[in-house]
Amino acid sequence: MANKIKFGTDGWRAIIGEDFTFENVRACTQAIAEYFLSSYGTAAHIVVGHDTRFESDEFATTVSRILAGNGLTVEITNRPAPTPAFSFRVVEQKAAGAVIITSSHNPYQWNGIKIKSHFGGSASPEVVENIEARANAILQNPTSIKIAPAQSDLIKKFDPIRGYLEALKQQVDIPKIQSSGLRIAVDSMYGTGSGLLKEILDGKSLVIDEIHTEANPRFPGIHAPEPIARNLQELITLTQVKQYSLGVANDGDADRLGITDPKNGFIDSLGTFAILVNYLLAEKKLSGAIVKSITTTAMVKLLAEQYGSPCYETPVGFKYIGPIMMQHNALIGGEESGGYGFRGHIPERDGILSALYLIVAI
Repeated sequence: MANKIKFGTDGWRAIIGEDFTFENVRACTQAIAEYFLSSYGTAAHIVVGHDTRFESDEFATTVSRILAGNGLTVEITNRPAPTPAFSFRVVEQKAAGAVIITSSHNPYQWNGIKIKSHFGGSASPEVVENIEARANAILQNPTSIKIAPAQSDLIKKFDPIRGYLEALKQQVDIPKIQSSGLRIAVDSMYGTGSGLLKEILDGKSLVIDEIHTEANPRFPGIHAPEPIARNLQELITLTQVKQYSLGVANDGDADRLGITDPKNGFIDSLGTFAILVNYLLAEKKLSGAIVKSITTTAMVKLLAEQYGSPCYETPVGFKYIGPIMMQHNALIGGEESGGYGFRGHIPERDGILSALYLIVAI
């Protein structure tokens, strides 16, 4: 029988009610608990988060109870939040890692689990293979699953937003953006980024308007919460008709960025990556390595060469990009799907921070 739990580029994703069931989530979480116990012992502190998808909060509660049932200390979010906010929380609290219920940019029928390591980035392929093998073995013997009461003393709630937003404000010149007079349209795609750019930037001469801000797990009017051209037609039209300076969009768990321009419409991730690299190297005159996945634009490598910066190429996925960023203290890392990470933050993609950098760059 084929494995019911199969991890991909960044986590396990499956259709709700088929393979993404409470039974399989319990088995996967027991495997995750056993991994953390084998690596850190019961002193391990784990962050649990979730997005706005159907039953994500209930799945996250199940995850926290199983982690606690294995003797691990758990922090569970008190609200949906971006995946990078939970990665940041791991680093901020010196936690062993995070378990996040999200299916990122997939259609509404899907949900999933992402695993973050102690440095805030995606778990390595070796760790994921270990957990996947354990999880499918546990499905054959579910009596090994341990679950704590919902009110366990090992489970505490936390606010994932405040510290995260304060950290983002240290990365870019917020007053400069607020006084820019720009008009920005934001499409939150019914996801976890809703309201956050407005909360960070609102004030002075900047105008920022949002669409699709409500949490709706069916993502009405769009195929999926993925910031690509076919899903951003409303944002593209809005940006052009009302002459916004820029349109920005985040995917369902707000770790990816898409942008639109009133003249050119949708600007793909390859162009966006080149804009960000050019801003950091040419305009900010910063130095440092650039990390790119093998399928991203050659323009990034040419820009790095022009400004005397090394450029490292990796396989697809931030689980490969993040470690190289840390190894070389890289200035930026990026991939073809619209995920970008920045030095001084976490070695992981962050769609909200990417939007801030893009806005200040125009």
